[in-house]
Amino acid sequence: MTMDFVTLLPVIMFATLALLLFSGFPVAFVLGGVGLAFGFIGMAFDVFSFIEFFNIISRIWGGVCENLILVAVPMFIFMGTMLERSGVANDLLYCLQVLLRRVPGGLALSVTIMGTIMAATTGIIGASVVMMTLLALPVMLDRKYDPSLATGTIAASGTLGILIPPSIMLVIMADLLSISVGTLFLAAVIPGLLLAFIYTIYIYLRTKFNPSLAPPLSDDLGPKTKSELWIMIFRSFLPPIFLILCVLGSIFAGVATPTEAAAVGALGSIILALFNKRLTKTVIKSVTERSALTCAMIFGLFIGATAFSYVFRSLGGDDLIHHFVESLGLGSWGILFFMMGMVFLLGFFFDWVEITLIVLPLFAPILATLDFGTHLDPTMVIPWVAVLIAVNLQTSFLTPPFGFALFYLKGVAPKSIKIQMVYKGIIPFVLLQLVGLITIILFPELVLWLPTKLLD
Repeated sequence: MTMDFVTLLPVIMFATLALLLFSGFPVAFVLGGVGLAFGFIGMAFDVFSFIEFFNIISRIWGGVCENLILVAVPMFIFMGTMLERSGVANDLLYCLQVLLRRVPGGLALSVTIMGTIMAATTGIIGASVVMMTLLALPVMLDRKYDPSLATGTIAASGTLGILIPPSIMLVIMADLLSISVGTLFLAAVIPGLLLAFIYTIYIYLRTKFNPSLAPPLSDDLGPKTKSELWIMIFRSFLPPIFLILCVLGSIFAGVATPTEAAAVGALGSIILALFNKRLTKTVIKSVTERSALTCAMIFGLFIGATAFSYVFRSLGGDDLIHHFVESLGLGSWGILFFMMGMVFLLGFFFDWVEITLIVLPLFAPILATLDFGTHLDPTMVIPWVAVLIAVNLQTSFLTPPFGFALFYLKGVAPKSIKIQMVYKGIIPFVLLQLVGLITIILFPELVLWLPTKLLD
């Protein structure tokens, strides 16, 4: 009886974690608390020793504090926060509205393109969704856009930052899977742009055949002369594009590491704020405080997850998962779809941080054993699966009841926007994300072409 209970300890530990995550208590404390509590329970059954608690501290230091890859995270956060406060997004949205005013659904397409560009400069989902909701939603409602289409477009476009480099999530995933951040960045570029392209095609076709969903913008919008138009383009459109080239170009060209490129991005955001005459003492203080709080939250989760994963593995959790997966007899394709289904379902209830830090370390040893035959080069299995998980995790921001992008949007949207409208608006985009995911599964070269070409 005791032996059976000891064998099931990892299962009970994981179930306890899943239950407590719904308590509303800070996730970092839940992760660390469950880990420590089950460490003491393991001591009571003589399957965990007190000295092992010191191993948790050394793992936190070596895996988090001394990890040079994770140094990029605070700088990317700073860059995104500074760009949000510098007025870059506001100017960019207005510029795109002017350029696309004669295209069906031009304002919605402007939001999608802006989401794609901001995703490549920030990678912070909460900031992107809130920023675009505040900037674009009132304008879209004033132009008599369908509320569901407007909210769905903003939420889906804002979540592109989780996939398009430089994504904080990709940095964390690369570290957890022990692969190059640059490789994962390259692998995610085409899938991220593919999703953005699918969104634009859907919006264009839907608004073309049903113009009442998105009435056209006025031809009088924007500058009156070509010289004024070009000045607006040089001032509002090209600076963020240049910043993207500096950050991602330096990584892909091998000139800089992701950490060094993050520093370039942080400096570039300061220069853009200075260029826009927004680099004030108040802005610097606000950006610094918000960046510090976001970093504290993320690294707190790292610490809690390290404690949880160490105790879970020490109690035999890894072996239990391996035996369970092997007993299913699914094969490589079966394991892949099982994992994708699990990540998708977890996305209804948990944020990408919890899913990444809890699920990914558990499946990481299994990924190395997968073999897809002629469909995929065995050496590229892990980057491919990592991007599949990243695309899948994007849905976690949109799927109710706990889609965080929906909460971000609803929190700052006008009172006339009901949560039912938001739910209705995101359904097509979740389906489009699944279409993108299936496309990448069927055609792995969409993920692997850039890394193969540029890293050979």
